[in-house]
This record gives sequence, structure tokens and C-alpha cells, in this order.
Amino acid sequence: MKRESRTVDRSDQIDSPTQRHLPLVDLLVDTRAELMDLAVTSGLKVLATMLEEDRTAICGARYQHQAQRPASRAGTAPSEVTLGGRKVAIRRPRVRHDGGEVPLPTFQLMASEDPLNRRIVEQMLVGVATRQYARSLEPLPATMTTRSTSKSAVSRRFVAKTRAQLEAWQSRPLDSLDLVGLILDGVHVGDHCLIVALGIAADGQKHALGLWEGSTENATLCQSLLANLQSRGLRTDRSLLVILDGSKALRKAVRDLFGDVALVQRCQVHKLRNVLDHLPERQRTWAKAILQRAYRSTDVATARRLLLDLGRRLETDHPSAAQSVREGLDETLTVLGFNLPETLRRSLTTTNAAESLISRTRHVKRNVKRWRGGQMVVRWVAAGVLEAVKGFRRLKGHKAMPQLVAALRARDQQLGLAVDAENVA
Repeated sequence: MKRESRTVDRSDQIDSPTQRHLPLVDLLVDTRAELMDLAVTSGLKVLATMLEEDRTAICGARYQHQAQRPASRAGTAPSEVTLGGRKVAIRRPRVRHDGGEVPLPTFQLMASEDPLNRRIVEQMLVGVATRQYARSLEPLPATMTTRSTSKSAVSRRFVAKTRAQLEAWQSRPLDSLDLVGLILDGVHVGDHCLIVALGIAADGQKHALGLWEGSTENATLCQSLLANLQSRGLRTDRSLLVILDGSKALRKAVRDLFGDVALVQRCQVHKLRNVLDHLPERQRTWAKAILQRAYRSTDVATARRLLLDLGRRLETDHPSAAQSVREGLDETLTVLGFNLPETLRRSLTTTNAAESLISRTRHVKRNVKRWRGGQMVVRWVAAGVLEAVKGFRRLKGHKAMPQLVAALRARDQQLGLAVDAENVA
């Protein structure tokens, strides 16, 4: 019985911009060479073949007369392509038409600087210093001419790339995000104060919204960041849970922009620390136990009674601690009134999600020895934040998020605020 041939006829296939069939390139290789040298040398020969194919597609076959030749060959010129985090010198085939240079599609793709800039940023974010960048790359054959690996070149490209990332991030529209929560928290880097905004969507997904810098956490800085969020599409016409670290400037800015729309939840961890800081060491254990018992309660009235009782007990000997307990007391129990499951309730009563995001930037900026202005601080921290975003997970307890959304939309109806038709249904 005659067996059918399994040979596939590809003669009618057309090359796509990303996939091309090349004739077997004549490669004479030294079997003693390292695999990396072999791969690089072979790859550059393949690139040369692809460039020559581009030139043939534009000019026609070599040594064949064409009355309507669209362009003509013009020898080669020294050029560079991006390879392994650096620029590598090659000879580029030239094509000219009507006195001008005709670009080769393959060369334009291979010479793009974006992969090089991305590689530099990635290396810096994992802790490679600018002076050590060249050592972190795969070695190339000594016969190849390379550049863009010096300390100054790496630094310039890192600055340009991170600045572009920051501008794109700070201007990204927010109207497509169904945000029901907003976490605002600050961190000090050198002499600069940074405030990060973290959004919580209705499905529990976290979104880094932006980063702002100032000398202190003042009202002007807080108002500018909230105004930026509003201009980018953050809704201010329906109830929004806003979780703060206790800053009076942030609280004032939220009240001025959102008014009654904002439901403020003061971070319970920050409040606990503030109270204990006003107490001597021997008094902290029992006071901490009462605070934790109140915050873990499932009933607002019970939690409020415990906190007021603690304030009375501290009033005589430690009035500052008593005042700290009573200050913003109701706002520390806002989420408790939603009757949410414990896991989600704990996630929404602290700014831990924002603090965790900021903490992930510490390893990114650990190689910086001297900060040269606020712009540099923002770029580095923003680069760390955008790197951390890649590993974001949904909020703990996110399965109960529909309960929070329902409670917020019910509040909208009570206040006569705009309510989406899909949420009413």
C-alpha cells in the first residue's frame, strides 16, 4: 500500500510582518564557540538576509533590468540595532528614490530604542547600579562594536523612560474604572512627602491612580491630587468610601471636594499607634487590648461604648491619649456599619494596601545615595509603584464586595444622588 507523503506545500503561503520564511542562511560556525556567540553571530547573519530581502522587495531582483524601477540600491551604511540591552554596529543596506533615503521595515523594527529603554529600566528596578549595567548583560563576541552601556547613557535613558511612564500614568483616564473606594496614604522620602492614591473597584481589583509630591502633607497638595483625580474621571456624584491615614489636610481636602458624598474611614492601625504613643510603656498593653476589642467588634454601638469608656479611663492621668481616642472616633467605625464579613471589613478599615504598595518601592530605590530634587524622587517611587502593580491581587475578602456596593448605592438613594440604572436593577 502506497503511503501518502507528509510533506507540506508552503509555496502559496504569504509572509506576515511578524513571520517570514527565509532561505537557509549559509552559516559557517565554530563548534568550539560558546552558544551565546553562536546565537548572536547567526542571528546577525539572519538579520542581514532579512534586510537584503527588504531591499529586493523594494528595488527588484539584482542585475535584472526594470524599466519602471521604483528605487535603486545604494550600497551600505554604518548603522546600529538594539541587541541584548545595548546598541550593536552593523552595515545596513541602503535604498534611495528621488534623492531620498527609503527606510527598510525590518531595520526600523530592529533599531527601535524602546526595547533598549525597557531593558534599562528593568535592570535598574531589580537593583543594578548604572556603573554595573554593562556587567549585567550577556557577553557578546569581542569583534562586535557596542555602545549605550556607559553610566551616563544608562542614566539618561532611565530618566527619559521613567519620566514618560510617570506622565502617562498621571494622565490616564479613570472614567472606565468602576471605583467604590479610595485609599490615600503618605510616605516621606528624604525631605519630600509623597502621597499615593489607590483605587478599589467594585470587583475588588486595586488600581494605582497616581503619586504626588510636596514638602509636607498640606492642604494644597491634598487638594491638587484630588482635583487631578476628578479631572481624569473620578466620579464625585455618588457615594465613595475614602480611607485615610488620619491626616487633617487630607480630611479637609476630601470634605471640600466630595462633601457628603465621601464616607470617610480613618485607618484603625494609625489611630491605635497615635493613642499608644501618648501613653507610657506600662499602660500600653491594656489600652491596646481595649482598642483592638472595639475595632474587632461587629456592632457599632458596642465598639463606640468601648472607645468612649477607654477615653474616660484615660482622661485624668493621660488627657492627650483620651483626646486622641475621641478625635475622629466615629470615622474609625464607618465600615463597621456596613455589616461586611470580617476579612473584607479588615481590608477596608486600614491603609495597609497603600502602605504595602509603597513598601515594595524600597528595594527599587535602595541604590540611590543622594536625591537631587523632588522630580527625581517621584520618578523613582513611581517606577517602583508601576513595577509593584504588575503583581497586584484583588482585595482580601473581595467576594463580599457586592454587599459594599449595594450599601453605597442604597445611601445614594437616601441622599438623592445619581444612581446608575444597572445598579438600581
